[in-house]
Amino acid sequence: MPLNNDLLDILACPKCKGEIEYKEADNQLVCSACRLIYMVKDGIPVMLVDEAKTY
Repeated sequence: MPLNNDLLDILACPKCKGEIEYKEADNQLVCSACRLIYMVKDGIPVMLVDEAKTY
């Protein structure tokens, strides 16, 4: 389930407050600055730093 563009426009990385990129194919939100990946589960972004994965 793709995320709404209006939602993507207001989302920011909770750690650095920077811009995030939505990877629809992987269902992930990626912060290049922090090198963190936030998962999207059932159409809901899980924007918790403790649950983010690094890359």
